[in-house]
Amino acid sequence: MPRTASVSRQTRETDIRVTLNLDGAGQADIDTGIPFFDHMLTLFVVHGFFDVQLTARGDLAVDFHHTVEDVGLALGDALHQTLGDRSGIRRFGHRVTPMDEALAAVSIDLSRRPFLVYHLPLELGNGSRFDGLLAKEFFRAFSQRAGMNLHINVQYGENEHHVLEAVFKSTGRALAQAAALQRRTAGVRSSKGSL
Repeated sequence: MPRTASVSRQTRETDIRVTLNLDGAGQADIDTGIPFFDHMLTLFVVHGFFDVQLTARGDLAVDFHHTVEDVGLALGDALHQTLGDRSGIRRFGHRVTPMDEALAAVSIDLSRRPFLVYHLPLELGNGSRFDGLLAKEFFRAFSQRAGMNLHINVQYGENEHHVLEAVFKSTGRALAQAAALQRRTAGVRSSKGSL
């Protein structure tokens, strides 16, 4: 059965439409109006082997925050839907990814117990309109709506672009591992018998 979902989110601040195929080929068609964010989301998709079509229109003249957070909410809703009752998935994923001088480690538990741990070595807020603090808002919204325990730890890195690139790649790779179907898991992977 295909693990796909389409989600729309419309508020006074944003209009988001996303289609997610969890078992795709890494095809990204993304337009948020924020080129750097598009680049990061494309890395997430390509390295996770997901297929994502995503359009977002937001009040970018005010700030990027509403659009970035609402994209996280919509993508999280889509992921939650594609996982269904989460039967047969690995549930856990962990990946470490270098990008030049930066090294990011991401660990995921698709437990339906959302939590975000987010450690970057940089002084956040590099003067650009998309920085590590704004990325944190995306990951917080994404993890909450997806029901994902998400730990992002960057051990070192000097260039914020490289740090964020390593983070988005690692997140895609860890999520692909956690969401992968496993023949040995008939139901949900939990000693309780339920997530």
